[in-house]
Amino acid sequence: MGPFFKLNKENIFKTINTDIDYDHLFSTMLSKHFYSNLLELLRFVTLVFVISIEAYFIAQNRKFTFHFIILLLIILLYYILIKLYDLSRPSPVYLVNFSCFKPPSFCRVPFSTFLENASKIEGFDSESIAFMSKILSSSGQSNETYLPPALHYIPPKTHQQESIKEAKMVLFPIMEDLLSKTKLSPCDIDILIVNCTGFCPSPSLSSIIINKFSMRSDTRSYNLSGMGCSASVIAIELAQNLLKTHKNSYAVVLSTEILSTGWYSGHEKPKLLLNCLFRMGSAAILLSNKKETKNKSKYKLVCTVRTQRAFEDKAYLSAIREEDSNGKLGVTLNRDLLQVAAEILRTNITILGSKILPFLEKFWHGVSIVRKKFAHKDQEVNYNYYVPNFKTVVQHFCLPTSGRPLIRDIAKGLKLSERDIEPALMTLHRFGNQSSSSLWYELCYMEAKERVKKGDRVWQLGMGTGPKCNSAVWECLRPIVGESSIGPWADCVHQYPITAIHQGD
Repeated sequence: MGPFFKLNKENIFKTINTDIDYDHLFSTMLSKHFYSNLLELLRFVTLVFVISIEAYFIAQNRKFTFHFIILLLIILLYYILIKLYDLSRPSPVYLVNFSCFKPPSFCRVPFSTFLENASKIEGFDSESIAFMSKILSSSGQSNETYLPPALHYIPPKTHQQESIKEAKMVLFPIMEDLLSKTKLSPCDIDILIVNCTGFCPSPSLSSIIINKFSMRSDTRSYNLSGMGCSASVIAIELAQNLLKTHKNSYAVVLSTEILSTGWYSGHEKPKLLLNCLFRMGSAAILLSNKKETKNKSKYKLVCTVRTQRAFEDKAYLSAIREEDSNGKLGVTLNRDLLQVAAEILRTNITILGSKILPFLEKFWHGVSIVRKKFAHKDQEVNYNYYVPNFKTVVQHFCLPTSGRPLIRDIAKGLKLSERDIEPALMTLHRFGNQSSSSLWYELCYMEAKERVKKGDRVWQLGMGTGPKCNSAVWECLRPIVGESSIGPWADCVHQYPITAIHQGD
């Protein structure tokens, strides 16, 4: 994907900074899970105690009445422990359904059109055009991706009103589609979360949605901005935490990126990347903790993990929105970005692995960390940590669509096959990098191909500026069928996968 996205190392997991304090990381994980497992242990110990007492009384031939009273007390204690355990567990969060936006055909922007229009914009010189042409040709995108109407003008319209029009264009249809799919009224929604990194108007995007759909006065609305490509997973975790507090509720997450505000018309190459890489897209997700929604929901949320490295200057400055020497605003993607991404990704998957991996995978990973700690200095440079096999517990993967090299390198590090990374590569090819909503187009692709079976687990991995890395793991609750005729893939899913994409870098 151009010089800033090509990996110079064999594997992204080998670019890790070895100064990470893994001892502290694992002690934090252990303390975090200790309390959640304590009540489960007490239940087991109590059960063993009950069986032991029962066996003792039978062996001693005690009177039946005495035996019955003691046994009743023990069963009562066991019942209380079960109730305490159940009360300590929050209600499950279900993904009832979701929708992805299919942009209208007039928004399609082939490479030739993009470059021709760019050549007519005063801010670009021949070197800028050549650079963007190179990025586009190696990006992994096709000529079928979309840009909002504001960016089809010469010069592009990037003022406030056009951005609000774009927001309405991508958010209103998917909200309507989601409500239609789930047969809900806007008044049924208790929590609304909208995430968009680069555009934060006043009134907020969440207020625009509430106004359009005449939602209730007590709807709890939240607007997330500046959170990068992983914002959708962050919004899911926020909804999860809110649903722990607000019982019997519906929560809607709207995830998008407004591109007209992010357009850069200067000469600095690190800022020109975003013009080429990001494309139109949005997703709407309905979550609920109502027990009655379980039977009609698609997925149950297993767990979420959030990690970030904003405390470190190099990481913080790896992707930042700033003015160039001529005062033009753009997002700079620095060369440190890949190393930072590797560091934060390793931390995230380590914590996620502690939650979902089987014992043996955790054990071998722990052994590799201990060996690393006691390795000689001359061996330390070439030493690699054991990367657990997540395919033992996860069947489907939604990866960041930040370019083919990054997708392939993450796949290599996680031991994923070509079929595992197919949804990410095909989404990048057909729709481009849609920022935080891309993960839902990938899941939509799997559903259209009818690959997600009951009991399967899906891992959504988002990486964004900040920098931050976020994971959400879902468990499929029912067979997913009949999705190939609806949604954004309806008119083209039969054409995929495209073999040439798998072979190219």
